[in-house]
Amino acid sequence: MPRSKRRSAAEMGPEEDDRHCSKRLRNTSSGTRRFSKSEDTSSFSQKRCIAWFREYTSPDDPELLGPEGMEKFCEDIGVEPENVVMLVLAWKMNARQMGFFTLQEWLKGLTELQCDTVQKVQNKLEYLRSVLNDQTAFKSIYRYAYDFARDKDQRSMDMDTAKAMLQLLLGKHWSLFGQFNLFLEHSKYKVINKDQWCNILEFSRTILNDLSNYDVDGAWPVMLDEFVDWLKVSKNNEHRRS
Repeated sequence: MPRSKRRSAAEMGPEEDDRHCSKRLRNTSSGTRRFSKSEDTSSFSQKRCIAWFREYTSPDDPELLGPEGMEKFCEDIGVEPENVVMLVLAWKMNARQMGFFTLQEWLKGLTELQCDTVQKVQNKLEYLRSVLNDQTAFKSIYRYAYDFARDKDQRSMDMDTAKAMLQLLLGKHWSLFGQFNLFLEHSKYKVINKDQWCNILEFSRTILNDLSNYDVDGAWPVMLDEFVDWLKVSKNNEHRRS
């Protein structure tokens, strides 16, 4: 069948012309929507995620992203390596060692986050920070941080690392953190074990600043008993001076 000729706008009636224009606009807008959807390079691609990982690894060890690659990765996403958001990301990956991501860990975390590009990770940074506001998730991240940050050859965490991690996790949220940090600096302790680590969080969440609800007969580690004694002496000395 021969195709019918298109009529010009001049040959159409006003109502017919309006209908024709509306149809054209609908077609144009639906075309735009289709284009925008395809522009959104979107759905997650494991292949793209692996290729991105390999940008940070060396040909000698393509399955492991090490300190140099980590530095470049942090630079690309615009986050300092010591930023707490990197700890949350490592927790999502269940990374075993600080400063390293294996390909398996990378895929675990980024598949869950559906991220396979720099831009997608940047878009998730606010969400990763917000995870810390959930008490259950925070406790999980805090406990995870102990095994993640400690030297794997040692059963306990060395004091410098412990203080840095405590600053990162509790520095802004625990009003007694400054005093506790000072106590650690002047104490006999050179390492922190896991029981002490977990109890520090519990102490920070449950004990009032004036220590009025601290039970000396409670099951707190000796370290925390000593901190309470140290803090009381410090406060008494301040009162005497004032």
